[in-house]
Amino acid sequence: MDQKIVTFGEIMLRLATPGHLRFHQADVLEATFGGGEANVAVSLANYGFPVTYVTKLPKNDIGDAAVKSLRKYNVDTNEIVWGGERLGIYFLETGAVSRGSKVIYDRAHASIAGIRKGEIDWERILGKASWFHWTGITPAISQGAADVCMEAIQVANKMGLTVSCDLNYRKNLWKYGKTAGEVMPELVKGVDIILGNEEDAEKVFGISAAATDVTQGMIDVDAYQEVAEKLMKKFPKASKVIITLRGSINADHNTWSGVLWNGSELLKAPSFDITHIVDRVGGGDAFMGGLIFGLLNYKDDQKALDFAASASCLKHTIKGDFNLVTVSEVEKLMGGDASGRVSR
Repeated sequence: MDQKIVTFGEIMLRLATPGHLRFHQADVLEATFGGGEANVAVSLANYGFPVTYVTKLPKNDIGDAAVKSLRKYNVDTNEIVWGGERLGIYFLETGAVSRGSKVIYDRAHASIAGIRKGEIDWERILGKASWFHWTGITPAISQGAADVCMEAIQVANKMGLTVSCDLNYRKNLWKYGKTAGEVMPELVKGVDIILGNEEDAEKVFGISAAATDVTQGMIDVDAYQEVAEKLMKKFPKASKVIITLRGSINADHNTWSGVLWNGSELLKAPSFDITHIVDRVGGGDAFMGGLIFGLLNYKDDQKALDFAASASCLKHTIKGDFNLVTVSEVEKLMGGDASGRVSR
């Protein structure tokens, strides 16, 4: 697979309580790394694509550890820029049954928040790439991060790359004086593949679906065709709009699927009933990584969507942000084998 993919965003130190312990119960915290675009990069590297991850990190041992966590999975980190004071942190308390998981961010003044236009040579980095991916988390960090994201999108558009975006609305991040509704539309204008969930389109663009109650695990798939059509009308460069569909029955039991609108038909992924969830963090990123792989590898929208949903389903069985699965494992689930039998 010689189609190079570039992703850009923030990687953070993840500090999670063991098992289902609450923050005040835990004597130790499990340290790993993760972040939307980094998670996508790891997925694609695992699937065999050459992937370059771009970010800004502090030149200290924690920044170095973050880089090594990516290199371990064959992600190219040579274009990372160094500077700033610290790596952002997020603390995770994993919920159970009726108690939802909880995330606390400690990412103020992270290195990437201080990034500025001109620090990254996008012309060179994207020159040999075919795909550029970003998420709505990055422009929420700071004006500088939003500006650099715009730089990358404009260069990618000029060079004819496919640009994908996971809308990823995070209300707690938009704190630098602008709202998602003010910043995101101009960025999304340059996007070819838009991914979102049942809330992103509503919270960012005011586009919502009726007849849906995600808290009861109730998803009316057909209601999302109108949402996808409106997004495509608002952003005519987009050739595909994909919406992930999560029904939360409780913290350990979710339904999971997705739909893809390609301008002429609404395709539906299989619906997975996921019980005994190990870790749902990164599930959307696993879907995005699977979707990019599928669109590049299969050239068939339905198979691409099915691969994305299956890859993300498997992510729910894996601890940490990264989806550490292989193409053959995903295709096995796509083929209907969900037995979980031992492979000998």
